[in-house]
Amino acid sequence: MKVLVFLLVLVNLLFYAFGAGYFGRLDNPDAGRLEHQVKPERMRIVSRGEAPAAAPAKEEPAKEEQPNPAPAEPALPEVAKEEVAKPVEPPSVCLAWEHLSVADADRLTGVLANKFKEFKLSRRLVAAEGNGWWVHIPPLASKAEVEKKAGELRNLEVTDFFVVQEGVSRSAISLGVFSSEKGAQDRLAELKSKGVRSARVAPRPGKDSTVKLQATGPATDKSALIAAAGKALPKAEALVCK
Repeated sequence: MKVLVFLLVLVNLLFYAFGAGYFGRLDNPDAGRLEHQVKPERMRIVSRGEAPAAAPAKEEPAKEEQPNPAPAEPALPEVAKEEVAKPVEPPSVCLAWEHLSVADADRLTGVLANKFKEFKLSRRLVAAEGNGWWVHIPPLASKAEVEKKAGELRNLEVTDFFVVQEGVSRSAISLGVFSSEKGAQDRLAELKSKGVRSARVAPRPGKDSTVKLQATGPATDKSALIAAAGKALPKAEALVCK
């Protein structure tokens, strides 16, 4: 143990003596360093007493320029849909002939129906006063329709009726004749309760009853229609519908 302590002390003394120069010094303290330099001729003094300039910042690669998106075109207002032009209908006219007999009404109806097919014809019975009231189904266009309507009445258990065969009410179906309007209305209510929907109450036609005929159509044919009607019935006067 003592030997180890002695050796440590000896080493420290030798190191101190060497550092203090007791064993001699080199003339140039840097001479030893020069001997160990590698290729000193390649060394270059950058600055003397000044801090080296900072290295320039590394330039980032320029970002590829994206093409600017095309500016959005302003929204154009929706073009209003053109309304489909409706054909302009010519002005119409309505003419009436009153107080016609059944024969005259039939004659005038035939002339107008053949020559002026664009006109719509309608006829109405005008009953004379004092003949009472009746419940009826207005005149039908054909015998087939009369038979069909009669069958419908029988199916509804309505049997007290008759078909008018002549006169101004030809092809009408009579469902009762009454001296007062109240009696006719009571009969109509009874028929409706059974399901009859086409029956009407009106003054009872008689020998003095007349027909009112109306024609409705384009005004451009007004003059021609009046002329044709005057030729068929010279005494009948065409009036403007009320």
